[in-house]
Amino acid sequence: MEEYAREHSFPIIGPAAGQFLYMITRAVNAKRVFEMGSGYGYSTYWFARAVQENGGGEVHHVVWDDKLSHQAREHLARLNVGMLIKYHVKEAIAALNETHGPFDVIFCDIDKHAYPDALQAVEPKLRSGGLFIIDNMLWSGRIFDRLERDPNTKGVRTLTTVLRNRPDFVMSLVPIRDGVMVAMKK
Repeated sequence: MEEYAREHSFPIIGPAAGQFLYMITRAVNAKRVFEMGSGYGYSTYWFARAVQENGGGEVHHVVWDDKLSHQAREHLARLNVGMLIKYHVKEAIAALNETHGPFDVIFCDIDKHAYPDALQAVEPKLRSGGLFIIDNMLWSGRIFDRLERDPNTKGVRTLTTVLRNRPDFVMSLVPIRDGVMVAMKK
């Protein structure tokens, strides 16, 4: 899967972030994980491996494209975790709104301008003590450039500010790859 990403310039979380997601998913003994924006299944694998080692459960793979969903099904079946996966081909926030919670972990890697909207969908679906994990929170350094005002940069900044000011979440930014925010719901 990493080779495919290199050959096709497809953005994936990479092995360091994948290992981190695996570790924290194991640490909270997650049985139910929902991925908002799953690509062809690279991050799904890390979550599924952790859930499998936690005794089983389900990982919801959500992607907007039939081809990517098909690729994910093939990859994850070969990696012997396909039986844990629930596949959704639709917009991620809508898929989460339509799926019964609660979840132990919700991972967000959708279009960055939609990050603030994602939080509204995540909050009622995440259990107390559950983790909301958001990728690309350093946004290649653009969040630090005061002149950057595009919708994606604004979405990352807004989500950071909202989470920081929410008394029902505790958060930390982990500087792996492009920044992974981990917010625990109290």
